[in-house]
Amino acid sequence: MGLFEEGIQFLKGVGPYRAAAFNESGVANCHDLLHFFPRRYLDNSSITRVSQLNGEPATIVGTVIAAGEVLGGRRSRYEVTVRDDGMGRINMIWFHGYGWVKNRFSPRDRVAFHGRPNRFNGQWSMVHPEFDKLDEVGPQLSTGRIIALYPGGIKLDRAGLTSRTVRRIIYELIKARGWDIPQVLPAWIQTEYDLMEGHVALRAIHFPKNQSELHRARTRLKFEELFFLQLLLKHIQKKRKLRLGVKLTVEGAKLKQFIMEVLPFTLTEGQRAALRDIKKDVQEGRQMHRLIQGDVGSGKTVVAVAALLMAVDDGFQGAFMVPTEVLAEQQYKSLVNYLEPLGVNVRLLVGSQRTKERRDILSGLSQGTVDIVVGTHALFQESVKFKQLVLAVIDEQHRFGVRQRGELLAKGNNPHALLMTATPIPRSLALTRYGDLDISLIKDLPGGRRPIRTRLRSEKRRGEMHDLVSKELAKGHQVYIVYPQVEESEMTDLKDAQRGFEEWKKRCPNFRTALVHGQMPADEKERAMNDFKANLVQVLVATTVIEVGVDTPNATVMVIEHAERFGLSQLHQMRGRVGRGTAQSYCILMASYAKSAEAKVRLRALERITDGFKISDEDLRLRGQGEFFGTRQSGLPDLRIADIVEDQTIVEQANSAVATLVARDADLEDADHQPMRQYFEQFYVARLEGFAKAG
Repeated sequence: MGLFEEGIQFLKGVGPYRAAAFNESGVANCHDLLHFFPRRYLDNSSITRVSQLNGEPATIVGTVIAAGEVLGGRRSRYEVTVRDDGMGRINMIWFHGYGWVKNRFSPRDRVAFHGRPNRFNGQWSMVHPEFDKLDEVGPQLSTGRIIALYPGGIKLDRAGLTSRTVRRIIYELIKARGWDIPQVLPAWIQTEYDLMEGHVALRAIHFPKNQSELHRARTRLKFEELFFLQLLLKHIQKKRKLRLGVKLTVEGAKLKQFIMEVLPFTLTEGQRAALRDIKKDVQEGRQMHRLIQGDVGSGKTVVAVAALLMAVDDGFQGAFMVPTEVLAEQQYKSLVNYLEPLGVNVRLLVGSQRTKERRDILSGLSQGTVDIVVGTHALFQESVKFKQLVLAVIDEQHRFGVRQRGELLAKGNNPHALLMTATPIPRSLALTRYGDLDISLIKDLPGGRRPIRTRLRSEKRRGEMHDLVSKELAKGHQVYIVYPQVEESEMTDLKDAQRGFEEWKKRCPNFRTALVHGQMPADEKERAMNDFKANLVQVLVATTVIEVGVDTPNATVMVIEHAERFGLSQLHQMRGRVGRGTAQSYCILMASYAKSAEAKVRLRALERITDGFKISDEDLRLRGQGEFFGTRQSGLPDLRIADIVEDQTIVEQANSAVATLVARDADLEDADHQPMRQYFEQFYVARLEGFAKAG
């Protein structure tokens, strides 16, 4: 790979100190430096003059005319006064964290500032703006030059690696060695998808001649990134399929009895299809790695229980891992209810258990007397040893990192893995993050369910919510009231669960009210939830601990206070706690007057959409790829330039190219594919070897 492999320490303008700072930001060699993409650009069309400001976020380019001392007063602050080319003045202000800023500016410095301007006493200012020092002078900014601005950070700044410095270092590298940049995509892919040459794209992404060239460079590099990511997922999937797994009997006595006698309902077509997929997998003699996607209430747990019985019927063990103790307790109760009549020994393993009980469970697992264990992260601790684990079910799998899943699977000899999620995955995300998995969809809901009616209500219409709750309680139904926090905070005006509990007790004196939140002892939570499930409690006031796991068919109303504080998928999960019986159910979203425009869009979407798969698409669109699953610890490389929300067309093109490549040359043995193979193995497979082994 030539240039790509070379270190950066000896590049002009770098040296050991800056190389170390670069390294901490993920830049270890020339490949990483050329792929250290700008976070945004300055050109004539993106710069606003002070005279044009209107309160919307803007980029101001100007000359520092005053950079003084820290100013005192009610709040100490550091100010820099800037004059733009139109002679307009604006103050840049830092109220905290200005220790590293105050020595950065001198009069006559040319700087670009980006932020939201505010007008006070006729003077514009920006508070805590982003900024980049520029080495270009005023007139050049309006002559078609597009200037790249790079990601920053304290470590880079301390090493003097500002946008100006990074730009100069990359310029010198490309000027001296640009023709040595390897061609990593074969010619047929470039031609088929009309892509810019790779070395041209890497020059143009840093030093574009115009917007058209920049667009073509970004398209090429997005395609390349998505292509190699999907190729990596295919590589991982191929390696997994080579692993041997225990062949299981799929028509055993306990499984038949469970489906024919224990279940009080008939499986839906979606559940039957998922079971057919699982049966096919575990009969092949290869390790299964399947993801079950299903909306809230679609019956994924029943499918998981059936899969676990395939292991038990053959004398083996199964594990059911969930992210929280509350959910572990709920799933344990469900499994005991289903499996006790079949003589299956199910145990619960969580961190809060007494030592003697834990020792007894660990002994049963190692000796094989425990058939199925339900638990949290406690399951993959070193002290947990199975006699023969052949199937691991991992619920809400996106809440676990790849290494955590791998540690559980390492407890057996290539045990089959059944992953489950109630957060349906949009296609673009599935292609770029889950392309290594076999996926089964459960789209239908059990018979007799009615769509949940969702209504957004403001504080002035609170009476309508109270009336609905009263009517449903009078009918003998139950109600959830969810709050975003446990105790009232001095920093916010959020209604808290503790205060809400007291209010609802007074409001519903003829009904029993209980409180559940994550800070309660496990036995108290369990008692309150069991009482609610048994209808000994009619009003359950809770925090988001009830987001998943509580199944109470008699509950028909879900009230969510300060709904604007929750994400769309989380709201959909909570809504799914009702609507599990045959009666009409309701979800009332109580929202503050102060909700943002984005929150209004989110809440209106939940009112309009009931399908979880459509909800997930909308949630991805609103939140973007970085926040969709929070810190998911996927183990896969982050996307540096592509965005699966904005670039869905490119995602599909990259997927098509990978499919064509695999069909033509699955092992990348053709001579024309050798540069691509070398690049892929060095910068994807080698770097992600830990992920491939863990997964």
